[in-house]
Amino acid sequence: MQTRFTPVRDCFHDLFAAGRETGASLTVWYDGHPVVDMVGGNANAGADAGPAGGDPWRPDTLVNVYSVGKPVAALCLLVLVDRGQVDLDAPVARYWPEFRTPATVRQVLSHTAGLPAFPVPRPATAISDWALLAGDLATAEPEWTPGSVAGEHAWTYGHLVGELVRRVDGRSMGRFLAEEIADRWQLDLGFGLAAADQHRCADLRYGDPGWPTRALGEPGSLRARAMGNPAGGQDLAVLNSPLWRGAEMPAVNLHATAPALARLYAGLLAGGVLDGVRLVSPELVAEATRVQYDGPDLVLDRQVRWTLGMQWEPDGSWGMGGLGGSSAWADPERGYVFAYTTAQLAEHDRVDELVEALNSCL
Repeated sequence: MQTRFTPVRDCFHDLFAAGRETGASLTVWYDGHPVVDMVGGNANAGADAGPAGGDPWRPDTLVNVYSVGKPVAALCLLVLVDRGQVDLDAPVARYWPEFRTPATVRQVLSHTAGLPAFPVPRPATAISDWALLAGDLATAEPEWTPGSVAGEHAWTYGHLVGELVRRVDGRSMGRFLAEEIADRWQLDLGFGLAAADQHRCADLRYGDPGWPTRALGEPGSLRARAMGNPAGGQDLAVLNSPLWRGAEMPAVNLHATAPALARLYAGLLAGGVLDGVRLVSPELVAEATRVQYDGPDLVLDRQVRWTLGMQWEPDGSWGMGGLGGSSAWADPERGYVFAYTTAQLAEHDRVDELVEALNSCL
């Protein structure tokens, strides 16, 4: 690591020393090259293992990154847009005839389609039943007129986008991601992990016992409905199970390494090309990272600027944070890409401090 970025390394180590982090990975690219690549802590320390217990976090340790996977899911569909197989402004029903909501592909990608929650209460076992959950969405009544307002499609996003990919291409999103993106750009990430890859997964753990309740929000709220169905999305027994790791819940269950996420954003920041392999056109990247909606988000309960799959920040950066603290984005103004993956489910203050340290180096 370049000495210029020593403050970032020190900040990363301080998180562990203070007990605020127990297992994580950090990768930063600057000016088109990796400049920080760090791992720390444990992948699967049990509750009684103590700070030194468990297996160490390795460069190839995968971890569930929640909504950090949404831009990855969006990119699968955007590859088909770039190839001319999908029209952003076509109604979803053109490709998915059973779909009743009069939303366009663009509205689905920008969280304005009006379907932020699965309409039928389902148990955790439904996580592995793609057809059931996609069918629920196809016949659902939208919560608002599509395009009129946004609400993060917290759990539903992956099924809306993924079913479009499946209807147009024939492959599941997990297989499409593996064959058309991860393989071509050499990215260690995926939806629906095989048994061998599940063995590389870090076990998620709570930063504090109150985290699941805070994450869900007020009982009965749109946020709680959007994030609490199917059941189990904040339950460690579910999240660390073969059921969750082997299923495709693309809105929330991407399993990834920080280097893989950094490589993905480095390729997008370079206009859709990485190591000489062009995945999409510069024009598609420009459209995908342009603000599509700027206004209130009814699920997040704050102002949000949505692109086609990412959040756009006032400093011009674009990417996505995930429930629990993982995050990945590109900052075109400063010329860097940042990816942080963690098993310690807590708030985003860790990332805030790491970015403050990074910006001080630039």
